[in-house]
Order: sequence, then C-alpha cells, then structure tokens
Amino acid sequence: MRVLVVMNFGADPATPQRGRWVVDQVEALREGGLEVDLFSFRPGKDQYLPATRKIRRILRQGDYDLVHAHYGLAGWCAQLAGADPLVVTFHGTDVRHRVVGRMSRALTRKIALVAAASKALFEEEAGRPGLPLPEGRSAVLPCGADLSRFEPLNRRESRTELNLDPGEPFLFFPADPERPEKRFDRAQEVAERAGCTLRTGGGIDPDRMPLWVNAANAVLVTSDYEGFGLACLEALACDVPVLSTPVGIAPHALRGLDRSLCREFDPDAWSDFASRLVSEEDPRTDGRPRAEALSAQRMADRVALAYRDLLSEGPFDALSISANSGGARVSGRDLGNDGVS
Repeated sequence: MRVLVVMNFGADPATPQRGRWVVDQVEALREGGLEVDLFSFRPGKDQYLPATRKIRRILRQGDYDLVHAHYGLAGWCAQLAGADPLVVTFHGTDVRHRVVGRMSRALTRKIALVAAASKALFEEEAGRPGLPLPEGRSAVLPCGADLSRFEPLNRRESRTELNLDPGEPFLFFPADPERPEKRFDRAQEVAERAGCTLRTGGGIDPDRMPLWVNAANAVLVTSDYEGFGLACLEALACDVPVLSTPVGIAPHALRGLDRSLCREFDPDAWSDFASRLVSEEDPRTDGRPRAEALSAQRMADRVALAYRDLLSEGPFDALSISANSGGARVSGRDLGNDGVS
C-alpha cells in the first residue's frame, strides 16, 4: 500500500517540536510495512494555493492508494488537489476554532473518512460544536507517544544534562506559552502558589524534550481543550506525574494513578497537589503501561487497519478501531518539508 500524508504544520527553528507527532506516526507506519510519502508545507494564508498545486503535481506523478491529511486546512488543500480517497485527521484547533471549525465541518461532507484525534472532537465542547459523525465514515485515529524517545531517566542526571541545578525542583509546562488555549496563566499561578520554578516548552528540540520531562517534578497540562493531549502520554511514558484538566486523553490516561491529577482547574487544589510533588526528591507515577497502550506504533496499527478497511469498503466502528499489524520496514519520501516551491 502506498500512501501520501499531507500536513501544514512542520517544524521550524522557532518551533522544532511542531508536527513531530505526525512524523512519528509516519515513521511507525513505515515500520509496519507501508510505503508512506510525507508532504509538509508551512502554515500561512499565502501557502494554501501553492500547496494545492504541489499536491496535484505529486498525485499526478505518484500512484497512491489513498491520501491522509492532518488538520482541516491541509485536508482542504488535498481535496481541492483531487485526492481520492481522502482521509483527514482533525486534531483540535481545526475543530474548535470559530472560523476554521466551520470549514472543517464542511470538509467532512467531501472526504472518504472523517478521523479525529480523540472521541471528544465528535462532541460539543464549551458551546462549540464537534465534528459530524457520519455513519460508516468516521474513526478515532490519534498519534501516540514515541516510546523509543520517551522513557524513564534519572531525574538528577537529566537536570545535569540540561545544565540545571540537580537538586532544584520545578514544574514543566510543555506547550508554547503564546498559545492562548494552553492557558499558561494557570500554570504560572500553580507554580507561584507552590513556591517553585516553572519552566516552559515551545522552542525545545524534540530530541531534548524527554530530558525536560524527566527533569521535572511534574508536567502541567492546563489547557482549555486538547484534541488528544500527547504531552500527557509523553510524561506518563517517563513515569512523571501529570496534573491535567479533563481534556483529550487525560481522563482515561490518568484515572486511578497515584501522584497524578485530572480535574477542572482549581488554583487551591492544583497548587496543594503540586506542592506535595515538588517537596519530594523523585516523585514518580506508574504511567508507562498507560502510555504503552497508546504508543505511536499501536496507534499507527489502528491507522493502517482503517486504510485497509477503507480500501476494501469495509465498515468502521466510529469510536473504537484496533489493530495488530506487522511487516517488513518500507521507507518513503519526505516531500517539500522546507515549504512550497
């Protein structure tokens, strides 16, 4: 099977982590035996028309069984370029955004498979509608955590590697503070009340992110919404405690875990919980088994099964797809990762 994957949020020097979850899924699909080419273009209004033209050229030159776009606007580019059959995975902002959300919902009427990073994206949230749930044409297809990168590491050694004081506790906000839906203000309040340092992500190299997670006493996910919430799983893969609002995968992943919290944001409750974690020298939670159940490879198996069902015109279970596929490694190409030419 030959697949073209399209996305419009590849990494750049300012945001090296952006889009890594799709790259991880592509690599996992290749490991599972599929030939997958990746076309990535920069975000921005001036990029969509050139990207559509480039996708059209790629489709004419290649012999693809299907196209899989990530995020709604990339999906529109692929659809206008003539991609058929077309799978689109919606990740969150493209569903909840007041303008792009309407465009995403309109796109669902034109594609072969409507996929979401979590079940929650098919539901209303904070007064904003979710995706339609077309019978026989919908699935939950997240991008999972890369367990080959995220694993438990010695906390003091991780801090030393990052040139931090090995004995200084801190809380870690793994998102870009400039993204309003991530609610950096909440994380700041928790850290101030807990009397500890808060460190942030956003510009961290993906290969260094596991060090930052392991170095922290806990990871804070204070978001208003998450399509899936990969940061939660990446922390759990390292057995690092997580404090999260009940968004994305967090209610399932954190249920019943010691030293982890999933509840609506409350400054008093969150800061009390965080204070206990920063008072411990090496707080850990038994999170890796939860992350293993939602690893990048397992989620890629779900995607591969969805591809096969789509091409065989088989039925979909909209909210529960599972798979166990294997195969020899098949590589692919990365097309246009530096922008549209």
